[in-house]
Amino acid sequence: METEELRRQVSELFSGGPRSTRIGVEHELIASDVMTGTAVSIERVRAATAHAAYSPYLGFEPGGQVELSLPVASDPTTLARDLTAAVAALRTDCAAAGIRLRCQPVDSRTAGSVPLQLTSPRYLAMQNRFDSIGPAGRRMMRSTASTQLCLDWWSGDVGLDQWRLLNLAGPLLAAAFARSTGADSRLATWLAVDPTRTAFDDRLILGDPVAAYADFAAGAVPFAEAGDVAQHLTTLFPPVRPRGRYLEVRFLDVQPATTVALIAKVLSTLMYDGECRTRALAFVADDAGRLADRWAQAAHGDARVIARGSELVDLALSSGQRPKVLAGVGGAA
Repeated sequence: METEELRRQVSELFSGGPRSTRIGVEHELIASDVMTGTAVSIERVRAATAHAAYSPYLGFEPGGQVELSLPVASDPTTLARDLTAAVAALRTDCAAAGIRLRCQPVDSRTAGSVPLQLTSPRYLAMQNRFDSIGPAGRRMMRSTASTQLCLDWWSGDVGLDQWRLLNLAGPLLAAAFARSTGADSRLATWLAVDPTRTAFDDRLILGDPVAAYADFAAGAVPFAEAGDVAQHLTTLFPPVRPRGRYLEVRFLDVQPATTVALIAKVLSTLMYDGECRTRALAFVADDAGRLADRWAQAAHGDARVIARGSELVDLALSSGQRPKVLAGVGGAA
């Protein structure tokens, strides 16, 4: 893979944007048949939801997990309201078709009983690569669900602080909001998938972030078409993914829709409130150089990491300097 072109495209991923304060969500749910508990085909879900207002925002993960990717919202309260309404409507439509949707980070069924439903060359190559490492890849692709939040990413030095903070705070927040822990947890599964393309460690915050990310991308075994840099970059799954004008937070277990307002408020404050961001960076500074350990501890429910995550949440919720977009945001409604 050409180093110069890789560096150029990574630079675009780290471009940042204007100081807007929007927030988006991608919310995944496990689908199963109401009567048998078996996997449900994507086509069956599409048929049940074809005429719904939310249908343009409906997608699917490789094992048939249902994903809602809603338009960005101006604030956490609006985001949570929109998600709660969309999930309620989606559940109603699916229930009418005999489909149950579960807000479950890890499917209780074995990955072997859940077929791979997205069988494009990209997903088949991904599965083959993961199979060469161990069983975690199939489990991740077919049997896990997450709530991912997307936040505007500012250019310049502030943007670098946002990037560093989310990476350092990731294990603490993942632990604070974990809904699965232990060897079979969603996070533990991700840690075992393919370290060359997940980066649950310090490599992305060492030195120049563009150079660090380019090195990370170059070190991942490619399974995209030879020379297709853009496609290769989509096969990287770090806990915080750079997306040009926004950052994608990928480390959370799937959350009840009613909890999303709280998490969105915490992340928005950490990202957009300058005073809170400075305090939070100081709070997590000692974790630099220890992220691999912190991620492993978070996956296994380490009490100290959970406690520090709760402290970080409290820091964000108690911040007295909030941007106007956060004024009046309530708690976990």
